[in-house]
Amino acid sequence: MRTFVLAGGCFWCLDAVYRTLRGVQDVVSGYTGGDVAGPSYELVCTGRTGHAEAVAVTFDPEVIPAEVILDVFFTLHDPRQLNRQGADVGTQYRSAMFYADDAQRAEFEAAIKRASEWWEGEIVTTLEPLGEFYRAEEYHQDFFAKNPGQGYCLAVALPKVNKVRKSFAQYIG
Repeated sequence: MRTFVLAGGCFWCLDAVYRTLRGVQDVVSGYTGGDVAGPSYELVCTGRTGHAEAVAVTFDPEVIPAEVILDVFFTLHDPRQLNRQGADVGTQYRSAMFYADDAQRAEFEAAIKRASEWWEGEIVTTLEPLGEFYRAEEYHQDFFAKNPGQGYCLAVALPKVNKVRKSFAQYIG
């Protein structure tokens, strides 16, 4: 098993998409990249902690290649938007990849290079060393499945889930 920690806007969207993929064993929504110990959702939402809403995606590379996990990341959000995704604005919504070691950093750099071939404009996704990852409150875990009729899920998360289902159909579980 391998784990990537990725941030690309609201973690509800990333969580919803990655849970649909065959070979993904676990998705944990949380906070990383900041300088406050044990942050809460309310505190992270202020934009003053430095944390990003992120997901830790644990997957079996024998079932789904690491490159696919990363290409899905660059498909489900717009990596050209600095410190935002759509109406979600602030550094907590930045596009970021948190690497655990030099090998993972190299994988992430290669993914950015691949993504730059299909996105027009500059990709602003940051590469940051993985520090402490704090699990988000329980109500954030698997939010989309628990709240399918919620407005944000219908308007923002569902289109992203559908886009990935179409683009990566062979990996949908």
